[in-house]
Amino acid sequence: MRNGERYPSEAFHRNPLRRGFTIIELLVVMTVLAVLASLVVPRYMDKVDTARETVLKQDLQGLRTAIDQFYRDQSRYPESLEELVSKRYIRSIPVDPITELSSSWVPVPPKEGGSGVFDVKSGSPRQARDGSAYASW
Repeated sequence: MRNGERYPSEAFHRNPLRRGFTIIELLVVMTVLAVLASLVVPRYMDKVDTARETVLKQDLQGLRTAIDQFYRDQSRYPESLEELVSKRYIRSIPVDPITELSSSWVPVPPKEGGSGVFDVKSGSPRQARDGSAYASW
């Protein structure tokens, strides 16, 4: 034993170059990170919902424009959304950002009777952030 040490392990405990964190320091850091995450995550999720609603509005506008162009060119409404793809009015049927399916679109027939797709709605049963149903857009 050197320098008046009583036990060999004292050299380890008194070493000023010892590195590492105590459990208390780690718990404090984890608590701060948890508080910050609890503030950030709700804002992030809100932005994700806003983005999905914006994409839904754009997809509906694009589909409705394609249906109108089809009607002007063919003097009839398309029988299905797949016909818009086959006649190249749209490249593909978009994925509904709310249901995450391309098959969930709900075609609306013409009011005056007849067949075809006059309009299209989202197939989601959920409500938008403003309280309206996605299916009513």
